[in-house]
Amino acid sequence: MSDFDSQDAVLRMFLRLRSNGFQLGIGEYRAALEAIEGGFGKDPEALAETLKLLWCHSPAEQTYFDPIWESLPKQVSVQKRRKPPFPGNKKTQPAYPERFQEMWEPDRSIPQESLPPKQPDLEMASLPIQAPYLMTGEEEQSTPLAYYPISRRSMVYSWRYLRRPVADGPADVLDIEATIRQVTRQGYYIAPVYTRRQRNNAHLLLLLDQNGSMTPFHHFTRDLVETAKQESSLIPENVEVFYFQNVPAGSVYQDPYLTEPLSLNEVLGRCDGGTSVLIVSDAGAARGYRMRERVRGTARFLYQLKRYTSLIAWLNPMSAKRWVGSSAEIIANSIPMFQMDNAGLSNAIDVVRGQPLKYSYS
Repeated sequence: MSDFDSQDAVLRMFLRLRSNGFQLGIGEYRAALEAIEGGFGKDPEALAETLKLLWCHSPAEQTYFDPIWESLPKQVSVQKRRKPPFPGNKKTQPAYPERFQEMWEPDRSIPQESLPPKQPDLEMASLPIQAPYLMTGEEEQSTPLAYYPISRRSMVYSWRYLRRPVADGPADVLDIEATIRQVTRQGYYIAPVYTRRQRNNAHLLLLLDQNGSMTPFHHFTRDLVETAKQESSLIPENVEVFYFQNVPAGSVYQDPYLTEPLSLNEVLGRCDGGTSVLIVSDAGAARGYRMRERVRGTARFLYQLKRYTSLIAWLNPMSAKRWVGSSAEIIANSIPMFQMDNAGLSNAIDVVRGQPLKYSYS
């Protein structure tokens, strides 16, 4: 593919796949663009592998992907060749019949002798007319419809249930029932009864898998952090966010670029029995790998984490059916793991706030 434009190829392939029945939305489209910005897909082969990873969720879809991708370069070149020339360019302007010449140059009078002789009963289909370039429906540069497995609004709504109220604020909240009881007991009214103001003392620890197969889900994890800190009832200082890649072993990172390491023991030392821990990772389900090292490393980390708190849940951006045969299937049998959707996030928050487990993958 000469003069390879990765963004143009992504948009064309996105529209082609949607027209062929692929369940793709704006989330998948933006994930592909973020992958390109991150250095993935610099050449056609690398871009094809990246799009397969992001957009194909079964071997059957991968089978359909290859012929569509192979036909893409030819289609682009054909459309470029069929693009009509500029009407003012006399050298490349095709020989149009009289009515089309008047459309292109309405103010110019054409000598009759320069026109071809009229032929009786000549059908329009037989004339040497080059049709103007029109984009087909599947190549139309339209804005894709928005689609997310879970919306930002749903995140905000779900975070409201993560509460641990503690009455440690100023005593300025009027307690009507206590005031009535006091008046009834004394027989007369002296002063109202006030109670301490409650605040949400919940402590949330977010551990987010970053880069690699999690690159397409950076937008989701970013929304998850922002809604927890800025649009929930949680105190921002009580929301701690750390990043890791594949397995949080030895150290984690304080920034999403994985440049500011921090000892894992130091992070866990801040936890107690009331700390809620939410882990977000595909656990190897994105590529379908079952790696012994990853399973063992994750098991050691979970064993260490459970010494501090039992309020632990795992949110997996891949659907549960993609866990089968991967490391995620083994990990899901040792910790409550939920797929990334409205019900999954709601169940995960129920677990980290101490509610009885309603669902188990095993």
